[in-house]
Amino acid sequence: MSENERRDAKKVIRPGSTIGVLGGGQLGRMMALAGRAMGYRFITLDPTVDSPCGQVADRQIVAAYHDIEAARMLSEQSDVITYEFENVDAEVTELLMEESYVPQGSRLLYITQHRLREKRAIESAGVKVAPYAQIASLAQLREELGRLGTPSVLKTATGGYDGKGQWIIQSVAEAEEAYEELSRAGTELVLEQFIDFDKEISVIAARNPRGEVKVFPAAENIHVNKILHLSMVPARIEETVQQEAEQLAIQIAESLNVVGLIAVEMFVTHEGELYVNELAPRPHNSGHYTMEACKTSQFEQHMRAICNLPLGSTDLLTPVVMVNVLGQHVEPVMDWIVKPESEQHDKGITTKLHMYGKHDAKEDRKMGHLNVLAPSVEEALRWIEASDIWKTSQ
Repeated sequence: MSENERRDAKKVIRPGSTIGVLGGGQLGRMMALAGRAMGYRFITLDPTVDSPCGQVADRQIVAAYHDIEAARMLSEQSDVITYEFENVDAEVTELLMEESYVPQGSRLLYITQHRLREKRAIESAGVKVAPYAQIASLAQLREELGRLGTPSVLKTATGGYDGKGQWIIQSVAEAEEAYEELSRAGTELVLEQFIDFDKEISVIAARNPRGEVKVFPAAENIHVNKILHLSMVPARIEETVQQEAEQLAIQIAESLNVVGLIAVEMFVTHEGELYVNELAPRPHNSGHYTMEACKTSQFEQHMRAICNLPLGSTDLLTPVVMVNVLGQHVEPVMDWIVKPESEQHDKGITTKLHMYGKHDAKEDRKMGHLNVLAPSVEEALRWIEASDIWKTSQ
């Protein structure tokens, strides 16, 4: 442990202090709601007036993320700073590291902002990723497709989310079109062998500066149009696979000296093998189920971790399915929520709605989510499938 790590292991940010949030989206909003219940104050920096986090924070600094003076203002008014998304300007991050307390540090951002660095870090933790290659030319892409086979997935090394910045290459004949399209981003490219997976799961691990680590139960994730639609807990996987997935998340959190949360997305093959796909160093969409279904939510846990409080219990209280509310679902959700309770639920079903305070309900934009608590995942799924709300996603 370095001198800085030993110092941070003793530093505790007590309730009543001010937490600065770089980013004003829904993750920051739910962080602030959880932290305010614990007695913390919040200030956020985001370029959008009346941002989701700004609506519930004590103050919002309205400025671009690369605005050095705005970052300095955030630093001066915060006892600790966290971030709610990965694509933080490097210069701003360095400034905040120098002038304030950012327990998550800049190294984890540096790693997770770049797919090649991320894969190498995962491998260094002793965890498998899909076979991959760095791609610098069309000729190299063709060569590596010969080695890795098709289908393979060509991705930009930076940027991209919800399936953007990716191309599934089904045959070598597609190589030129895929390369020309993705190389326009002006970033390095990475080719990954396509994993014939049975399920996609994610495990969220929390670690505080004193080295305490806890993991939440694995969520089984279903995507529609490359956007997360459902997260189901307990995941429909073997207990041995669940335990291995949790252990891999712990290995990664410890290897990277994570402070706060890290979401570890994995593929489960038909044979029960696990491959890590991506990391996210923050609360994650697939962890929203924890808000009602666990003894401690992922957002409270993140607050506890960055403030170096003891981590809370991650025990699951009830089966749950989290379902995203996208722009096209907002009107059906609003029609549903005003119905009499007897028309809203089946017997034994409890639903909890979380809307994010975004103003424009654009198609496929994440506007909120619903946690469906039920005696079993299957019963929650039946309620969702029978509902008119998500017909456009089914």
